[in-house]
Amino acid sequence: MTEITAHHGLLKDINLHVDDTGGSGRAVVLIHGWPLSGESWKYQVPALVAAGYRVVTYDRRGFGRSDKPLTGYGYDTLTDDLEAVLTALDLRDVTLVGFSMGGGEVARYFTKYGTERIHSAVFASAVPPYLLQTPGNPDGPLTAAAAAQMTAGLTANQDSFYDDFTTQFFSVDGTLVVTEEQRQEALALAKQASKVAALEAMASFASTDFREDLPRVTVPTLVIHGDGDGTVPFEGSGARTHAAIAGSELQVVAGGPHGVNVSHADEWNRVVIEFLAK
Repeated sequence: MTEITAHHGLLKDINLHVDDTGGSGRAVVLIHGWPLSGESWKYQVPALVAAGYRVVTYDRRGFGRSDKPLTGYGYDTLTDDLEAVLTALDLRDVTLVGFSMGGGEVARYFTKYGTERIHSAVFASAVPPYLLQTPGNPDGPLTAAAAAQMTAGLTANQDSFYDDFTTQFFSVDGTLVVTEEQRQEALALAKQASKVAALEAMASFASTDFREDLPRVTVPTLVIHGDGDGTVPFEGSGARTHAAIAGSELQVVAGGPHGVNVSHADEWNRVVIEFLAK
């Protein structure tokens, strides 16, 4: 465990909590979803280490064990945080794995920093290309009314909101497909988030347009998504991301909810490790 300071010019420097398994294997950087932390990868880290990889996870600013500033939750700054982690650890030939909100940092990274450090990329149940439904983005799966309802719910009562959110996160057609213990673990991670950070990050992942970023992803890419995802529906997100990235591979997990890396951990790990070996 270590703390890495991200420097942002006029923005206040912040410390990011990082877990690095070390070792001589090629690095895989796992970027967690909203509103969780790096601990949400507990089913992936041992499997990836066993396959010979060096695994790095970190807590996004405002979440988990990282600093919780009042500002800096736009994707440009969040992507600068990712670059700070890669630079501080001198990581090269890296695979970036972005789950849900974390797929946004992966997409924006290629626009801001190119491919010099990157070997490949994985978009896992990820929010690109553009969640919010607008006249210019009619296929966006998140309506303005639904986004407003989420904001209002979190603002009014975060405990109730997170309880409902984690239930949907792991459900398919209204049925929870993980154990209650697994849902409670995710709920505990959500409650570590700063409320300011959670609201600001929610606005960012809902309203950021990654359609110009995706064509810049020119490394080998895997898109993996559950077909029962009710949080970030596949047709409006994963399917469109796959179509936008030339040569990308697609794996749809049958019966998978949003939190498919927990519900279908063995299948998810197998698919990703097979991709990494290519």
